[in-house]
Amino acid sequence: MKKSFWQYGESVAGYDVPVLNEREARAAAGILFVGAFLGLTNGVMLGTAIFSKYFVSFFTLDFLIRVLNPRYAPSLLLGRVFVQNQTPEYVGAAQKRFAWGVGLLFALPMFYYLVIDFQPNPLKVLVCLICMALLFLESAFSVCVGCKLYSLFMSKKATHCPGGVCEMKIKEPITQFSFAQKVIVSATFFAIVYGTYAYMTKLEDRTFFTKKMKELMMTQEELDKLEYQKSLDEFENDDDF
Repeated sequence: MKKSFWQYGESVAGYDVPVLNEREARAAAGILFVGAFLGLTNGVMLGTAIFSKYFVSFFTLDFLIRVLNPRYAPSLLLGRVFVQNQTPEYVGAAQKRFAWGVGLLFALPMFYYLVIDFQPNPLKVLVCLICMALLFLESAFSVCVGCKLYSLFMSKKATHCPGGVCEMKIKEPITQFSFAQKVIVSATFFAIVYGTYAYMTKLEDRTFFTKKMKELMMTQEELDKLEYQKSLDEFENDDDF
């Protein structure tokens, strides 16, 4: 049967709604996460935005195609290359389209401010970090935040979600936590959060990365003092006086 170009999702026997292959989506999310990570590290550690400009352009185009027709999205096709021999995991196409629409809403301002009118600042970097977090959650844990938002904002609830989380069911014993396990998880989470904070704020400023991250976490008053100290140091080191 010939498919219509505008048919969104695939018709699969046993499913009452059009579906997509979650394995492809997760693989594509992992690929895009790597690209975003490389762009961020190049920008922060090397001080160049060339890679980020190309990546954000690709990211925006890719998500635009996903919203129109994911059958031709480059990242999804690339993800298919790696998972084509795995059994597909079918998920509802409607919630994935909504989630990718949310991704496109993030991508458009990034494209404008990082490609068309280059004006990087901490807020725009934060948008990039949010996108990276969403990509990582989908790739590593199969958690589609946009799909969860779909059920909140749309009258029709999502069906056939990754891992079957849309369907009501009793948790299996292996997915539950004992008291000791909860303590270990809490302690691990706290250690990760504090370790990240300590690295950002307490590590000696030996690299461009740590200097930039500390500045991003400073208040305006602290930034003014830092700027004043830099000006004072430059004045004292001026050989003309």
